[in-house]
Amino acid sequence: MNKILKFMLITLPIAGLGAGFLAYTVSNRPPPDRHVLAERATHVSVITAETRLVNPVVSGFGRAEPARVYAAVAQVAGTAEYVNPALHRGEILPEGSVLVRLSPADFNLAIAQSKSAIRTAQARLEELTVAEANHAASLAIEQQTLTLREQDLTRAENLFQAGSAPQTSRDAALAAVLAQRQRVQSVKSAIALLPPQRAVQKEQIDASRISLEQAELNLARTELTLPYTARVSMVAVEAGEFVRAGSTVAELDGIDAAEVEAQINLASLRDLLRLAVPREGMLPMDPSAMTDTIRNLDLTVTVNLKLGGETVSWNATVDRLSDTINIRTGTVGVIARVEDAYRTAAPGSRPPLTQGMFVEVVLSAPPLKGLVLPRTALRDGAVLLADEENRLRRVQVTPRLVQDDIIVVTDGLPPGARILVVPPSPVIDGMLLEPHLDAALMADLASVGAAE
Repeated sequence: MNKILKFMLITLPIAGLGAGFLAYTVSNRPPPDRHVLAERATHVSVITAETRLVNPVVSGFGRAEPARVYAAVAQVAGTAEYVNPALHRGEILPEGSVLVRLSPADFNLAIAQSKSAIRTAQARLEELTVAEANHAASLAIEQQTLTLREQDLTRAENLFQAGSAPQTSRDAALAAVLAQRQRVQSVKSAIALLPPQRAVQKEQIDASRISLEQAELNLARTELTLPYTARVSMVAVEAGEFVRAGSTVAELDGIDAAEVEAQINLASLRDLLRLAVPREGMLPMDPSAMTDTIRNLDLTVTVNLKLGGETVSWNATVDRLSDTINIRTGTVGVIARVEDAYRTAAPGSRPPLTQGMFVEVVLSAPPLKGLVLPRTALRDGAVLLADEENRLRRVQVTPRLVQDDIIVVTDGLPPGARILVVPPSPVIDGMLLEPHLDAALMADLASVGAAE
């Protein structure tokens, strides 16, 4: 009874007061604010596309090598009678310097023997000439004698037929004729043998002259002479040492020119060569003409050597391409040639371009004019730009040059176009943008790859 009375007198009036207060509050609350839905602009960074001149360049690294290497190879054997006192590694010897001289004794003896053989054969020829004259005279005499013997035989035959002479007389006359004919035939045979004997002696003279020329050539080969100014890189002989034929006694590097085979990305090189072609058209595919074509391209080549904080540079030319492509790296060897690698050296400031130096080879085509954009602006063959109404537009472009962090566009974009540096997410064609100019990036673009 008490619980019911408490509920009716206390709990129920309190619940009624709460419900009344809630109803009053809800009925007198102001209506909620109304927000009109509007399009929201996306913040993006943009640059203004500007036309600039850009130097198309590719680079690679390699080691310098002399363009010419002279290997002093002994063509004959002998004892080293003389060795140039300056023949030491690092020394530079002038053109015409005698490097090594072998003992000429054996070759002088061979020359004397060949000359003696020639004189002997010539004397034999003279002897045959005299013998020929003697045989001719003897033949005339023997033929006259034969005529007389035949006349005697005729008389003996007549007397025998007439019965005035015995048969023995006729037989004796016949025997004398036959004997005389034998002597005539012997003289003729001796004369017939003279031309072959003379030919043998002439061949002997020719063979002796060949031996003489070989001996004189070997004598000349005993002296190894430097054909051009070069720097000694290897020495393998000392005075008094026996040198075998075919052994290398020294190696010298020519100082007139140096070569560097730089490994360069094949695709980048192809694009650069296309820009360097002096007229429209593809490079010839004829292998025999490829080297000449490469040399005639409008390319500027520089070889750079890093020395601490300094860079030493040499002007160079593209001489040829290597015969193979590195399958693992996709690079091809471009061989650059530097003329006068030593003449431009200055002690203490500019070293010569010597063998083994690790250098960079930079190839540059004629400057290209176009709109310079960051490489990040190109995605799937298109760039995004903000139009006059700050709406996103996608434009398909084909870069004429892709180099490092930039691309160069020559068609499809107007100068002054506002290009998005990084695309928004998601990318919706026509979406409203809030572009902000990236001044720092534009300053970088103005300097990267700019033509001097």
